[in-house]
Amino acid sequence: MFRMWGKIFKKNHMLQDTVICIDNDLNRTRKVYQALEEICYEFDLQKPLWLESNKQDFILHSKTRFTSDCFIEEINFDYLEIQVIEE
Repeated sequence: MFRMWGKIFKKNHMLQDTVICIDNDLNRTRKVYQALEEICYEFDLQKPLWLESNKQDFILHSKTRFTSDCFIEEINFDYLEIQVIEE
């Protein structure tokens, strides 16, 4: 089972969080994209853009933060953080 934790922060306080569980035969990359899509749907957000810094952080730590630079529309929080908690 693959689980990803999505959290929204503003001024270092967590406003919302959710855990997405995926139990299928997709490869890791597809599971990450599917979990991110479900997190964004639950939080009513557009999907963020993956910048090079996001990719590198995720590869090294299985965790990354999407700041306002990653979103086309204006956001009312500081960042969205995703983290793989189980593979």
